[in-house]
Amino acid sequence: MMRTHSLTGMLCVGLAVGLASCAVGPNYRRPAAPPTAVFKESRGWVPAQPVRIAPGEPWWSVYADPVLTGLEQRVEVSNENLKAAVAAYYAAREAAGVTRGALFPSLDLSGGGTRSGGQAGSSSSKFTGLTSAHTVYEAGGTASWDIDIWGKLRRELQSANARAAASAADVAAAQLSAQATLAEDYFQLRAAEEELRLLKTSVKDYQVSLRIAQNRVNAGVTTLADVYSARTQLESTESQENTVELTRAKLEHAIAVLIGVPPSQLTLAEGQLAAAVPVAPAGVPSRLLLRRPDIAAAERAVASANAQIGVAEAAWFPDLTLSGSYSYASSTLATLIRTSNAVWSFGPQLAENLFNGGATVAQTREARALYDESVATYRETVLSAFQQVEDDLATLRYLQTEYAQESQAVRDAERSETLTLNQYKAGVADYASVLTAQTARLNAEINAVSIQSQRLVASADLIDAIGGGWSSSRLDQRNDGVRESLSSTVDAP
Repeated sequence: MMRTHSLTGMLCVGLAVGLASCAVGPNYRRPAAPPTAVFKESRGWVPAQPVRIAPGEPWWSVYADPVLTGLEQRVEVSNENLKAAVAAYYAAREAAGVTRGALFPSLDLSGGGTRSGGQAGSSSSKFTGLTSAHTVYEAGGTASWDIDIWGKLRRELQSANARAAASAADVAAAQLSAQATLAEDYFQLRAAEEELRLLKTSVKDYQVSLRIAQNRVNAGVTTLADVYSARTQLESTESQENTVELTRAKLEHAIAVLIGVPPSQLTLAEGQLAAAVPVAPAGVPSRLLLRRPDIAAAERAVASANAQIGVAEAAWFPDLTLSGSYSYASSTLATLIRTSNAVWSFGPQLAENLFNGGATVAQTREARALYDESVATYRETVLSAFQQVEDDLATLRYLQTEYAQESQAVRDAERSETLTLNQYKAGVADYASVLTAQTARLNAEINAVSIQSQRLVASADLIDAIGGGWSSSRLDQRNDGVRESLSSTVDAP
């Protein structure tokens, strides 16, 4: 009974020591980010189509395009890169569970039987006194507990939890990147279709111009040069159709891969290029630190590296381990579990490294250097995020003005083409003037489509740059990550 009380008392003492001990190493503080009060490119600019993402709605809902919505929803469940990121998250989460397990005692059970003996007069029988075979049965358990006095294991757990949270943020970043890329490819595909419609219309117009030129040659009022010019323009435009059709095909293939299907299994019907360009507000830069998953991942990497400094510094202090065993041994299996056959042991072990050639010093310096590296990476990630938002705001701002100007240019080019063609029919203008007017009109229309496509791409890229409605509050610091984001992506193991 005294032995039991003694064992229980020592376990309680060990538990109290472990709980009361403090973790060595620096406590974590979020690194200061480069300061900036507002986004420069948003000053004095009012978007033509300002819009906010409705709470609870996916960010692509602002485009009100059912085809785009259907494709984006397939990204969440089919993209293979996203599946890989989710698997990496689950691996990081379980790695933290392995580290957490080291904080608790380890208990092992064992049992077995050994048959042994020796010949009479052998050297072994002289020492043991045994000259015949015999069997010894054993059963028992052993326990050990590494008392985390200096917080090494707790720092390792902090580091593992931070890595798991960073991996969860990586999942959100991969998901957002795939969705934004799909939206950008989709808008460019619709722009290619719009350009194809323009080219097909122009081909019909140029066929009419070719007939007019041929009729005027037949009437003897012009030369074959006009016919060849008209035919050259027609054939060149038909060639452009092939180039644009190739572009559309490649974009459709890229979209298929993003939703996780072979390109042969996806055929998108023709649609219209969106006329409205919704622009989400960028907000203030300080909020960006909480809305971008890549920034959250970089910040959690800093927290993990900070905890590793404590792990390295704990190597300067001795390790305390409590170990014990309780077992039975008997030559008869039926009488094995008896008090008279019990053997027990219990005691602490203290281990301290006195010399390792400077390895502990080097490990501590390495941990601090890796922390400095992670801080620099975090700040660079923040700066890159600021740059991306500023670039997208500038792009949207200038393209908005450029699109208005190009739209006016299209209207003027259409009037010029109509007037010049009428003059050519009346014989007061040469065909070179008609050719110039038609080319200017087509180029203006194609430029307008290109600018509109760039505006839509920049709109999607801005939403990506400000986090797509994601928030760092979704990161559970206890190592569960953004479970609600993952549940719609793949099933948890």
